[in-house]
Amino acid sequence: MRIALIGPLPPPSGGMANQTLQLQRLLREAGVDVDLVQVNAPYRPAWLGAIRGLRAVARLIPYLAALWRALGRADVAHLMANSGWSWHLFSAPALWIGRMRGTPVVVNYRGGHADEFLARQACLVRPSMRRAACLVVPSGFLRAVFGKYGMAADVVPNIVDTQRFRPTEAGPQDAPVILVARNLEPIYDNASAIRALALVRARFPAARLVIAGSGPEAASLRQLATTLGLEASVTFSGRVDAADMPDLYRSACVALNPSRVDNMPNSVLEALASGVPVVSTRVGGVPYIVEHEKTALLVEPGAPGQMADAIMRILAEPELAQRLRRHGLAAVQDYTWQKIKPKLFKVYENAIGTGRRFAMIKRGSGT
Repeated sequence: MRIALIGPLPPPSGGMANQTLQLQRLLREAGVDVDLVQVNAPYRPAWLGAIRGLRAVARLIPYLAALWRALGRADVAHLMANSGWSWHLFSAPALWIGRMRGTPVVVNYRGGHADEFLARQACLVRPSMRRAACLVVPSGFLRAVFGKYGMAADVVPNIVDTQRFRPTEAGPQDAPVILVARNLEPIYDNASAIRALALVRARFPAARLVIAGSGPEAASLRQLATTLGLEASVTFSGRVDAADMPDLYRSACVALNPSRVDNMPNSVLEALASGVPVVSTRVGGVPYIVEHEKTALLVEPGAPGQMADAIMRILAEPELAQRLRRHGLAAVQDYTWQKIKPKLFKVYENAIGTGRRFAMIKRGSGT
C-alpha cells in the first residue's frame, strides 16, 4: 500500500502536527510506503514568509504541485483537515485533485471549532466533502457535530505512544507541580490556570505551575502572574520539543487542561499515559475520552475556583490520585497503535474499494 499523508509537521508542535509526524513513523514501521505532503513546508526563499498575502501564494503553489505528484502515485490519501482557511487552502484542493487523479481521499478532520465553522460555511464544505472516500474524526463529539450538517463520519481516535509516555514511580513532591501543556492562545484559557494556582497556593504554598507552550498571550499571561504575585511560581517553558514532553509530564502531580474549546486533546491522553491525574474542563470531546471521578476530574470552563478545588482534592487525597491514575492508565490503552491500527487500515481498505468502484462507474459511463 502507498499512502499520501497530507498534513502539517512541527514546528510548531501542535496536536495535529504531532499526530501527522507520529502517524508517518507508525505507518512506515508497519511496512507502508508513505509519501508525505506537508501543508506548512518552510518558505523558499525564507524572506517570503514575512510578506502578508504573498506568503500564502508562495506556500500554496509548491503544495499544489507536491499534491498533484503524490496523488498520482498513491493508492489512498490520508488528509489531516482543520477549520477555516486551512480547509479552503489545503483540504479542499486535496479532495478535488484526488478526484481528478483517481485517488480516494480519507478526510481525517480534527478541528475543535468544527461546529462554529460548519454553521457558517457548511454550504462551501459539502461540495468538496462529497469528493471524499470517507470522513473520519477522533471522537463521538465531532461525529455528532458533522451529523448536524448531514455529513456522516466514522470515529478513529487519536494515537498515544505508550512507549514514550509512561508512568514513573516517583514519590510525593515537596513542591507539587501543576502542568498545562497548551499553547498561549485565548481558547486554551491559561489565565484561568494562573488564577487557579493563586487559590491552590493558599493551601499548598509550595505549589508551582508550569505552562508548556507558546503563543500570542505570552506577555499578558506573564503580566497576570506578576499582578497576582506569582511570577516566581509560574514557569513559562515556551515551546517544548516533543522529545522532552514525556519527562515534563512525569515531573507533574496534576495535569490541568483549562481550554474553552476542545476536540480530543492529545495533552489529556499523554497525561493519562504518563500516570498523571487530570483536571480538565468538560468541553467539546473531552467527556468522550475521560469520565468524571473515574479517569479525571471535570470542571466548567472559565472557572478558576472549580479548577483549584479539583487540584487541591488530588493533592490532599492520595487515594483519589491513585484511583485516577490507575483508571487513566487502563483507559488510555484504547488509544494505542495496537488498538487503532486495525481500524485505520480498515478505513484505508474501504476507501480503496470505493475508489475502484467509482473508477469502474466512470469508465462505464464514458465520462
